Amino acid sequence: MWIAIALLQSAPARAQFTARLPPGPNTPTWDKGIQSINRDNYWNAVECGKQGGAQPNCVFYDADLCKNDEFTLALLTPYKAVAYEVWEAVRKRQPVPTPHYGNASRMRITLGVTPVKGSKNAITAVAIKRGGRVVEPVTRSLDGSGGGQFIFDFAAFAPTSGITIELVGRAGTRTCTIGQAVLTMFR
Repeated sequence: MWIAIALLQSAPARAQFTARLPPGPNTPTWDKGIQSINRDNYWNAVECGKQGGAQPNCVFYDADLCKNDEFTLALLTPYKAVAYEVWEAVRKRQPVPTPHYGNASRMRITLGVTPVKGSKNAITAVAIKRGGRVVEPVTRSLDGSGGGQFIFDFAAFAPTSGITIELVGRAGTRTCTIGQAVLTMFR
């Protein structure tokens, strides 16, 4: 019996969360998921950024996406980069810029992982699971604070079916399930 207790105590902690989007309107409407930049989503992103406000859902849809006691997640997508640049100018009461289309077209999806204040669980790896397949990031970089950035191709977040993001830390693994309906709202 003591051996079983010792094995359970040494196994890494595993916790699962389900992704939720912030309440409020999806304005301007979007239901196509994360895509590479194109004429339609570029201008939709510009309109999103023009909303201003403290934290418009179309820019900060990933705020508290997979809220847990170990890690904070943030997505950087071509859409979000365009919308954020416009939003930042509007917030500062500056003229609305025309973000560089070429720069946005070269972007992939970056998943930033930051440890929550007080967390002792430094990130070591991230993977996305879909239908029994594991999608590894194209590139990864860990930082000295216990967080990191993981870059994925667009297919990893395609709204074709739900996904699970696996956040592997030194002290345990956290997983976040994101349903297909939620993925369609990602930008």
